[in-house]
Amino acid sequence: MLFVEYPKCSTCKKAKKWLDDHSCVYEDRHIVEDNPSAEELKRWHAASGLPLKKFFNTSGMLYKQMNLKDRLPDMTEQEQIELLASNGMLIKRPILVKDETVLVGFRETEWETILQQ
Repeated sequence: MLFVEYPKCSTCKKAKKWLDDHSCVYEDRHIVEDNPSAEELKRWHAASGLPLKKFFNTSGMLYKQMNLKDRLPDMTEQEQIELLASNGMLIKRPILVKDETVLVGFRETEWETILQQ
């Protein structure tokens, strides 16, 4: 399993504690120091079944500074993926990748259901 996080993020800390409390084995990856590539983001987006907008950290300062709420609707999917790949702070976190399953954000009940399989 791959756990992509920003260590200072409180949600990421909760998710990591949950993984540790449930004895999950995972590879930890810093989302800013080792930003996901466009190819990874494409694969994760496809596997997640989520709209691409769910991959954006819409509450983040950078998202707001760049006025992405208004700009995203006019961008192609490829442009959005390349933008996400340009800066880890734009990406919603944490991201958990397990086989062909990708979870974005931490919702304990969802993680429990997926990881207990």
